[in-house]
Amino acid sequence: MVEGYDEITRAVQTYFDGLHEGDTEKLGSVFHPACHLFAHEDGALLDWSRAHWFEVVNGRESPAARGLARHDRIVSIEMADANTAAVTCECAIPPRYFTDFLTLVKVGGAWQIVSKSFRFETHE
Repeated sequence: MVEGYDEITRAVQTYFDGLHEGDTEKLGSVFHPACHLFAHEDGALLDWSRAHWFEVVNGRESPAARGLARHDRIVSIEMADANTAAVTCECAIPPRYFTDFLTLVKVGGAWQIVSKSFRFETHE
């Protein structure tokens, strides 16, 4: 296994934990302050800053508080070098089920998510 996979996996697990718990402190530990989140929404490009996304997270009841089961997994990790990686993962805030494409860069010795592109399906 290439060096760095375990660290990337831990960073993504922190993302999953923060998302499930609605914990923006955890999310902030792995999402770089300059990151953006992107999606296709109603024919337009959605582009959220980290600060805006944290407002959304803080404004909703977390899946954990709702007693919802977790639905998260890493599908793939690709490393371009020792400092640049891409992760495909799946997670959920039912009834929405997401596919995320995360770009990570090693900053100051820690893996940080610098962009997230996502799509979701709704299942009732």
